[in-house]
Amino acid sequence: MHIAHLLRDESLGLRPLWCEDTMLGREISGVTATDLADPARSVRPGELVLSGLLWWTPDGGPAKAERFVSALRTAGAAALLAGEKTHGGVPDDLVHACRRYAVPVAAVPAHVMFRTITDSVQLRQRRGPGGRPTLPEPTRERLNRLLAGGADPAALLDAAFAHLDRPAAYLLTASGRTVAATTDAVRLPMDGTGVTVPVDVAEVGPYERLSLYLPEPGDIPPRELQEIAAILATWQRSGAGHRAAAYEAANALGALLTGGGADPFALRAALLACGLPPQGPYEVITAAPDRRALAEAVAQLRPGGAAVGGLPDGTAFAVLAAERPADSPTEPLAEIWPRIAACDPSRPQHAGTAPRADGPEDLNGALSQARYALASGRNAAPGASSVTDAASFTGLAALLTGIPEEVRAAYSHTVLGSLLAADNASSAVLLQTLETFLARDGSWARAAEELHLHVNTVHYRIGRVEQITGRDLSRLDDRLDLRAALLCRVRVTPREP
Repeated sequence: MHIAHLLRDESLGLRPLWCEDTMLGREISGVTATDLADPARSVRPGELVLSGLLWWTPDGGPAKAERFVSALRTAGAAALLAGEKTHGGVPDDLVHACRRYAVPVAAVPAHVMFRTITDSVQLRQRRGPGGRPTLPEPTRERLNRLLAGGADPAALLDAAFAHLDRPAAYLLTASGRTVAATTDAVRLPMDGTGVTVPVDVAEVGPYERLSLYLPEPGDIPPRELQEIAAILATWQRSGAGHRAAAYEAANALGALLTGGGADPFALRAALLACGLPPQGPYEVITAAPDRRALAEAVAQLRPGGAAVGGLPDGTAFAVLAAERPADSPTEPLAEIWPRIAACDPSRPQHAGTAPRADGPEDLNGALSQARYALASGRNAAPGASSVTDAASFTGLAALLTGIPEEVRAAYSHTVLGSLLAADNASSAVLLQTLETFLARDGSWARAAEELHLHVNTVHYRIGRVEQITGRDLSRLDDRLDLRAALLCRVRVTPREP
């Protein structure tokens, strides 16, 4: 690969600052990134050097530039690519030094990541039989133009496989969602055959990983598929800025919803900034611990019609535009959630949903319900992924699971007192009698029958419970207090030896 190839790559947007025509044919042997003031020891002959210019300051700038560039010349660097992000541009001191030491230099726009340049170089250095690039040069150039123009992945797939008569090709997420496909691809066959090539992007998590899948790859060379996957990786990285901006807009919406008494005009503006309609209806989902799991679920439920962000306490949330007045994501979410959770089995993922919000003024209430449902699911089964709907709270036991464990434990200890003493056999007997008595609707005879006791013994034990707790079990309110305290007990799971 030569310097000329790099500068012609429109997807990178490099801006030449100084380079003589005779230098454009310099061979690039590799890439290294450095911000050392003296990079001589970290650069090998023929390497392309990437630098964010953290070592340069206006104070003593010419001398610092002289030292850096002279080290590049001594090491035999092919060229220098200087990032504009740190200083808003490339200092003139550096350009003058590069001219003096005959080191070609180009500016890297602030929005271009160094990893994208590294991938581009490595992609061109992959060779097929006979030392020629595996992808035809016209195809490669067209793909670079599409990337530079912000084309979608479907257009990239069509262009990448056009010279191969467009076989069916799919870009899939780890949970099986089809992100894009070639134009004539039919419904994805899920028979486990075909070829899968990972789209290698180190910055993404398990829920964002993509793969290139061909059910019938034919005789397409594996290296050609790898090159196409690398191009798709560049596309995925290029969208990082857009995804971050969308996430920040959703965060602002979440802050408004949790702040209480949000100004209607501010709320309307926040919804529009997220690409959501200002009038509803909406669906709300919360999730923990990984926001990216929720983002993948929402992409399957409402592609392009939702906002996913984080609340001030770190909980992930999503607001979806409901397609119909009676829409609820609970059932389809419960169907796809296991596939999403399977992307990282080591971390159980929980989600909470709520009844729909008819308008912006109802979003705060829906969010509160979804957060409570999420807490309930996490408390009830922390080690297993789950989807919990607030509408499922039809009984006291279910309702109490959403209360924080510490609060439930404190309430239980306050109400039941010494009855919870694990090392006291008589307390355990009284606790069992209380549970049975309440479970049998306060029937002395039925409780005695189940416990195989005389009715008088049950009367005696319940009397002891009343003395210890200060409650009167002939009163409904006191019965409810004790029943809630029993349900709030935090059972400790024994640890394995």
